Amino acid sequence: MQYGHLLIFGSLVVTGWFLFILFWPRMLLFVFKSAILVRGFGEGPVPVNTLYTQPEKMFAEPITSQSLRDSELMTRGVNHDTLLSVGWLDLARGPQCLCVPDMTGRYYSVQFVDPSKNENFAYVGTRTTGTDAGEYVISGGRWKGSIPQGMTHIPSPSPSVLVIVRTLVENESDLSRAYALARQIQIRPLNLRQSE
Repeated sequence: MQYGHLLIFGSLVVTGWFLFILFWPRMLLFVFKSAILVRGFGEGPVPVNTLYTQPEKMFAEPITSQSLRDSELMTRGVNHDTLLSVGWLDLARGPQCLCVPDMTGRYYSVQFVDPSKNENFAYVGTRTTGTDAGEYVISGGRWKGSIPQGMTHIPSPSPSVLVIVRTLVENESDLSRAYALARQIQIRPLNLRQSE
């Protein structure tokens, strides 16, 4: 009978670790989502179904420990050659349209992440679609509408999507051009695009 308590304790420990491993990625994405939607890049919230590009000044300033808050360190310390844009899509409100300008041969990448599984499910960018201008319809799994001519369909396995955009900055003198192009990569509702 004395081993019964050990078996119960062992079962609880194994179950606890299993639940921790299962839910840890989701918890991290929830924290990341909250950081994007509530704090953005330190300048306030980023609305759902929009892309927000880190400020040009934030990218250009050298990183020093005295000038950075913890929230800025996450967004500045990762890439020194690509501008970062982020957004969170809610496809339950309807499909969204990703509009990409002609990137004139510049490297860029738009990464689509399913937060429920922490998996990348699609990419738009230099290596996958080229650098020409393009429009892409991102829709949730239950949407049954038609795709307008000339647009590419990207079905999402989840109604919630994390979007991460990276735009190459070749050198200091290229920053303004790269920033202008990064700001032209936009998300808007599909019906807004159709009415233009």
